Amino acid sequence: MTGADPDVWLGIDLGTQGVRAVAVTSDGRLLGTGSSPLTSHRRGERHEQDPGQWWRAVCSAVGQTCAAGADPRRIRAVAVDATSGTLTLTDRHGRCVAPGLMYDDGRATVETEQVNALGEQQWAKAGYRRMQRSWGLPKLRWLLDRYPHAVADGWRLAHQNDVINRNLVGHEVPTDTSNALKSGADAAAVTWPEQVFAALGIPTAILPGLVMPGTLIGEVCAGAAAECGLVPGIPVVAGMTDGCAAQLGSGATAVGSWNSALGTTLVLKGVTEDLLHDPNGVVYSHRSPSGHWLPGGASSTGAGLVAREFADAGLDRLTDEAAPLLPTGLLRYPLVSPGERFPFVAPDAIAFSSREPAGRAEDFAALMQGVAYLERLCFDYVDLLGAPTDGAVVLTGGATRNPVWNQLRADVLRRPLSLPRHAQPALGMAVLAASACGDPGGLDRAAAAMVRPDRVLEPRLSHRSAHDEGYARLLGLLVQRGWLSETVSAHARERTAQ
Repeated sequence: MTGADPDVWLGIDLGTQGVRAVAVTSDGRLLGTGSSPLTSHRRGERHEQDPGQWWRAVCSAVGQTCAAGADPRRIRAVAVDATSGTLTLTDRHGRCVAPGLMYDDGRATVETEQVNALGEQQWAKAGYRRMQRSWGLPKLRWLLDRYPHAVADGWRLAHQNDVINRNLVGHEVPTDTSNALKSGADAAAVTWPEQVFAALGIPTAILPGLVMPGTLIGEVCAGAAAECGLVPGIPVVAGMTDGCAAQLGSGATAVGSWNSALGTTLVLKGVTEDLLHDPNGVVYSHRSPSGHWLPGGASSTGAGLVAREFADAGLDRLTDEAAPLLPTGLLRYPLVSPGERFPFVAPDAIAFSSREPAGRAEDFAALMQGVAYLERLCFDYVDLLGAPTDGAVVLTGGATRNPVWNQLRADVLRRPLSLPRHAQPALGMAVLAASACGDPGGLDRAAAAMVRPDRVLEPRLSHRSAHDEGYARLLGLLVQRGWLSETVSAHARERTAQ
């Protein structure tokens, strides 16, 4: 590598609404980006995608990235992330033969009870105690019940990014422990808990191999290169979930630091030295390529409601109208879909408001404020578990395009928040690819070199008491509905008084 011609790393992010690809140099210069939309099918607790569109969207996004100025001959490696808990089944040839069950598909209720009854000790060992019905293993059991011939026909479990990796390299691939965590993988031992799977009637033959994120799993084959506009032979590195990818892309890789990614939903990820154990099964921890642990969780609140409820509104003008109404006395618990996963588990949770809004501006203000209050509760919860929360907090996700919302989050959290210049999950995968195949300095060094800071937001003291009071009122409403425990609420109130 020379100063005039640095190495280039390709990151690919499979999100809920689309695929995004970025090509980034070792010193953090963005050479090209591309994106392609994805469509979902929702009905009640059902949320599916056609897996065939995943590869088509990846090829489109990567092709755009190369056309935008990223010379594919300079790309040193590629890594792919995907939505956590999204999976399908593939046949012997790697073709998808079942729908893609998305991260929040909640139909596997009975299967979740079976999984938790038979795997209780294993899940406690893994730090989260109980699986949730949107997780991968209950959904795998659900799929096998509906495709009883799957095992005999040689079908296999495939997470969303496994489908892409298989197409990229042209042969069978192992899955990474990050995407496989919700499917029951033991991230510490890098193994499948075979006894639990045997008890569930899931044969090991249906499971892919396991590797740590950042492991080289193959090279781009000629067929994939022709479809995507790449060159054959580019190393393909095992990726992570989109939440973990967003964390790497934010630069929050040091112990005590946190990344709060607000997109369709809210995802909070931190860094701890040791595995964090949660007796309530709310927080789960991924294993970092660096050897540290990445505790966190994904809430069912988020910015997805903005597109749903205010699609016909001019958001810039609506934000300007909402800004002077903050803090607002209207409390909203804004759920994108029924059921909460973090900072508490409540399958029966539904969205609510404390009263009717006076107008659309107040309703929008309450939505932004409600998400910020849930974000604060997430931090209070991980603090209760003993996680260090005194490091830097970095904001990422599509909602960071709204400066009023950013400042509101700093005010509610009562702490400085930083925003990187180009942070996104796809950048995190470029960082992972660079740490695996580039400079031997590792993940922290690659992140420091490739993630560029933009600005820091300071909290405004003038709004502190009003937000403290509103937050306490929301805690009370959540406790009254039986979703939030008194213990967690009391801890949150104690932290407010500090």
